[in-house]
Amino acid sequence: MNRRSLDSYPGGGYGGDGRRRDSLGRYALLPLRIFLGVTFVYAGLDKLTDSAFLSSSGAGSLGDLMRGARDNAGVPALVDLALKSPAGFGYAIAIGELLVGLGALFGVYARVAAVGGALISLSLWLTVSWNASPYYYGNDLVYLMAWLPLVLAGAPYLSIDAWRAGGVRARGGTGLGTWGR
Repeated sequence: MNRRSLDSYPGGGYGGDGRRRDSLGRYALLPLRIFLGVTFVYAGLDKLTDSAFLSSSGAGSLGDLMRGARDNAGVPALVDLALKSPAGFGYAIAIGELLVGLGALFGVYARVAAVGGALISLSLWLTVSWNASPYYYGNDLVYLMAWLPLVLAGAPYLSIDAWRAGGVRARGGTGLGTWGR
């Protein structure tokens, strides 16, 4: 169907001027932002509360996971770096995931948070899930791709970034978005 036929569809169209479609389009990235935010907050908290994960060795530890992934990693040097201090690396990843998730959920420095999420996902893809075969079984690559629209668009609606930008605009500056409009 072309745009004209969609706009004039009786009982469920977008209206002749496309205002409803434009309004819904503004919020298109919101479900992705919520999903990634909740997922990364959960992942960070899960790691921080799992004493086995934050250990250098033993069942379920990050150290054992990294040693097992080292020979098949896309960039073994990243694994070697993590193995210098597995517990420290585990805390860094967990706190990073928590901050990235909160930034995405609340739209606080959302583009920075999205870059952080993309970098975490990239590092995990290049190390832990690199050997997934076929490649689409490795979820870290999918997370990397999911962060990219938020890197580009940020959180222009229903976010602290939008609220701050609206305040800048009200004082005569330029803003990137408005709260909920």
